[in-house]
Amino acid sequence: MLVFHYFRGKFEKVVKGVASFSRNFWTAISMEFFERGSYYGVMSVLSVYLVISKESGGLGFSKESVGVIKSTITPLLYFLPILSGAIGDRYGYRKVLFFAFFTMSLGYWFAGFSTTYVTVFSSLILVALGAGFFKPMIVGTISRVTDVSNSSLGFGIFYWSINLGAFLFPLILVPYLKSISCHYIFFMAAIGTGWLLLLNFFVFKEPTGKRNSKPLGLVMTEMLSVLKDFRFILMIVIYSGFWIMYFQVYDSVLWYLTEKVNMSPLNEIVNRFLSHFISNPSWKFEAEHVTVMNAGAIILLQLLVSSLVRKTKALPTMILGIAMGSLGMGILAISPNAWIFMTSMFIFTLGEMIAHPKFIAYVGLIAPQDKKALYQGYSFLYGVIGSGVGGVLGAFLYVQFVEKLNQPSLLWLTFSMIGVLTIIGLLLYNRFLAPKEGS
Repeated sequence: MLVFHYFRGKFEKVVKGVASFSRNFWTAISMEFFERGSYYGVMSVLSVYLVISKESGGLGFSKESVGVIKSTITPLLYFLPILSGAIGDRYGYRKVLFFAFFTMSLGYWFAGFSTTYVTVFSSLILVALGAGFFKPMIVGTISRVTDVSNSSLGFGIFYWSINLGAFLFPLILVPYLKSISCHYIFFMAAIGTGWLLLLNFFVFKEPTGKRNSKPLGLVMTEMLSVLKDFRFILMIVIYSGFWIMYFQVYDSVLWYLTEKVNMSPLNEIVNRFLSHFISNPSWKFEAEHVTVMNAGAIILLQLLVSSLVRKTKALPTMILGIAMGSLGMGILAISPNAWIFMTSMFIFTLGEMIAHPKFIAYVGLIAPQDKKALYQGYSFLYGVIGSGVGGVLGAFLYVQFVEKLNQPSLLWLTFSMIGVLTIIGLLLYNRFLAPKEGS
């Protein structure tokens, strides 16, 4: 009975918290869901689509050239929030969101029609430009429409909306559209982001709060001052080693799955189950299901994982998460077996769930009191470095180790060692350079 009352109290508290959110909050959450769903829907198959032959429905680009694309567009997406957040505070969120949705939708639409390297590259730059301007507007909106009593729940819902989009779009829409033509995945994303122009115009309201009246030049000068914080920037550079591994999940891991991994054992089990409901099922685990699996694990387990490590110190917990990620990447070296692949991806995702929330919290703890938002903006540099290096490096090493030497284990052991070097770097940082919280 006590347990029943405990959980009923928790449930009532959550319901009360949900009821406290404004329409603008739910509008922002809806925007996040459709934007991230569109983005991850495309990214779940992009690297494979760009390299498979034209006869198989792809574009037939080389892996090295795709690495250049990914090492350009993804760093751009992670770098732009540093600038676009200041622009949104200066000129208003709605104006920036109009620009973001129009640019993203246009980029996806052009990508759907593009067949040459230059036009695809240009289209995806438009997508990255729009997404980079979109990111801080939603975070800023949620910050402004929540307070101490409901901000924790609000950002929890925000995080869930990201992963829910990354789960549902690749699970439901991408396989169906891919069966027609991969081009339709881009058109889906164009519609998924384009309709948000209407939501922004008719429903979204400019969040209340004091607008930044400083000239943009002065804002940029203040932003550059963060670069003088040597210890903070060094921590970001070291931590980005984990993200060099992470971005392989959207590039070299997908190539490896498509070309080397035998997923038949899993396919047989799933189809045996589906046969109880439909006749002659032909489900297959394909590239988009890697994104589905990772997002699904986060949806199911993130709250549990966060509760288990909520009282642990940030840096040691980050190191634990990176160690699990390195283990997950290293497991891929064992064999191209379906269960080895699934285990690897699950352990890697578990490592991400442990490491990254603690990283975000750590940045908030070590940042000066008057510059916390600024430091959080600069924390996105982990993605700039990780994707900038990871895209080119992953493509180069895949060609060398997998295609030329036929030694895929060397590829995964190399990336696992990058994780080990990241751990060593953070251990040394924690021992000699780690700043005190709030210093």
